[in-house]
Amino acid sequence: MSVRPILLLGDPRLRLPGAPVESFGKLLHSLLDDLAHTMRAAPGVGLAAPQLGEPMNVAVVEAKGKTYELVNPRIVRDTGDQTDLEGCLSIPGYVAEITRRERVWVEAQDRNGRPYKFSEQGFLSRAVQHELDHLAGTLYIDYLDSMDQLIAVDEDDDEEPGDSPEAAVVARRRKALRGHSHK
Repeated sequence: MSVRPILLLGDPRLRLPGAPVESFGKLLHSLLDDLAHTMRAAPGVGLAAPQLGEPMNVAVVEAKGKTYELVNPRIVRDTGDQTDLEGCLSIPGYVAEITRRERVWVEAQDRNGRPYKFSEQGFLSRAVQHELDHLAGTLYIDYLDSMDQLIAVDEDDDEEPGDSPEAAVVARRRKALRGHSHK
């Protein structure tokens, strides 16, 4: 398990769709471990294989005490809408208001190829949709009408060492909202 470099906006590999996973052995297990370790070190709440330069249909999401290893995931149902600030480890220093589905139902496989289903709403639903977009080569900025809608944030402001990824996201949201309301 190692922390790997996260690709940044402009790297064409971020736009490559993830290929379906057919082999559930050591290579996949190592990738899932690296995704989780890199995500936590960033810190973030989700990370997709294309963000590490691996064009595979694999992602991890971790927040609110839940961890999902998503292999070949797909949303099978969704309802409602939510609009909130969203950022990305591949586009550091910026957030934007993005509308996503409020609740999603997902089918995926685990690291051993066993199928499973889950449903999430709110923040976790948003995180899952964000990572599944990465698997299709889509970034959250693709939903913006203009790059002028991006809000610059100071990644370190209001964060304490050792904050959980959720606390860090909340701190960044507070900062972004303060900055946004003064424009």
